[in-house]
Amino acid sequence: MPLNKIPAHDRESFTEHLQNSTRILALCGAGLSASSGLPTFRGAGGLWRNYDATSLATPEAFDADPALVWRFYSYRRHMALNAKPNPAHFALAELARKRPYFVTLTQNVDGLSPRADHPASQLHLLHGSLFDVRCTSFYCDYVEHDNFTDPIVPALAIPKETSQILPSASDKSGMEAAHSLATVLETAGSSEQNEDADISDARIPIADIAIDDLPQCPKCQKGLLRPGVVWFGEALPEKTMKAVDDFVEEEGSKIDLMLVIGTSGTVFPAARYMEEARYRGARVAVINMDKQDGKKGLAKGDWFFHGDAGVILPDILYPVIGDISAIVSGSK
Repeated sequence: MPLNKIPAHDRESFTEHLQNSTRILALCGAGLSASSGLPTFRGAGGLWRNYDATSLATPEAFDADPALVWRFYSYRRHMALNAKPNPAHFALAELARKRPYFVTLTQNVDGLSPRADHPASQLHLLHGSLFDVRCTSFYCDYVEHDNFTDPIVPALAIPKETSQILPSASDKSGMEAAHSLATVLETAGSSEQNEDADISDARIPIADIAIDDLPQCPKCQKGLLRPGVVWFGEALPEKTMKAVDDFVEEEGSKIDLMLVIGTSGTVFPAARYMEEARYRGARVAVINMDKQDGKKGLAKGDWFFHGDAGVILPDILYPVIGDISAIVSGSK
């Protein structure tokens, strides 16, 4: 099944090591879901309605404007529910079934790994899930998992596309306005007007939402619900961290292989786990679209596979997982 231009020596040495590996750890980042078409809101283009997306992912932002933060997360929930797991998600799920001592720690909150039927006992969500919610009241312990209602409340429904001329903040020549007018005339009365509006674009108007129309706690009936994700400044889930630490530090056991997929190996927690895994005998394989970023932190004997995880992972894991094309096709 080899499809990618991977140097023969790298392919052969990785295959041999993979086939002899029993205890495997994978750490996944946003690059895992790249083939699924989800916006990552990372880097220079990481804006949502002209807000730095990271500025909306804090408890302080929610306290200041819960409606804005819920708009952002409701949009992300909607996008994730309309995306599909890609072959990388299915490849890791199949590897988990083939290797019972394979554990995946994912930083992604999009729910695509669980939807690829990744065995839950071998999948740990470092940053929570978009589809969990919990009460913000200090005295309430309400938590709900796997809430896939979209929208979660009617007020957060994404408006439909309408024919309108959008202003440009930068173009002074009138060219963008002319193009916008032409688009309005072309789509007037067409089926395109039934599509969801792209509310990540600040030029698309959205209605104000009253606090009472946001998700409310059904248990205490006093607190607002919030997304069940880990925000900046919050502690990582203790139970998740302990489960992974127990696996890595299991007495008398070594780690054979660590996969670092779609995330940098130089930042927490990748750097920490790469160091721990190496200390316990692991060789590291990095799969990343960014060659410069992906090669950081590599040591002699590690592998770097440059490209889309959705293409690379089914290829390099093929000797163990076999052909998963039927599984991928069956999910569509």
